[in-house]
Amino acid sequence: MFKEFKEFAVKGSVIDLAIGVIIGGAFGKIVSSLVNDIIMPIIGGIIGKVDFSNFFISLDRTRYATLQEAKSAGAATINYGVFLNVAIEFLIISFSLFLVIRQINKLRKDKEPELVTSKKCEFCFSEIPIEATRCPHCTSKLEG
Repeated sequence: MFKEFKEFAVKGSVIDLAIGVIIGGAFGKIVSSLVNDIIMPIIGGIIGKVDFSNFFISLDRTRYATLQEAKSAGAATINYGVFLNVAIEFLIISFSLFLVIRQINKLRKDKEPELVTSKKCEFCFSEIPIEATRCPHCTSKLEG
């Protein structure tokens, strides 16, 4: 059983998966930083210096200046600004993966063999249908 497990763990696909998970985690951190530190401040600046991470609804009907203040007070909140940040992160990651997979598929795409629908007459060298038994140009009888 240990030998089988060792063979399974050392197979290329398991190692590839592990590397993919590690790179994916790092990529996620980069995208999070991109959204939280670059994109959202720009959007907030355009619409009036708004910090989206502080968009929330306090369920105890008390007004708090920031989300951190509401959490410190132990208030239950609906954090729709944080959700907006995460949704934008998801869209960026999804689009990035789409672009990567699209390029991989272009590289992987095996050229399908072209369907042969014609042949050359061995007597007059005209292009004729593959099923032809006689050449329509020179009327020669064709083999097979």
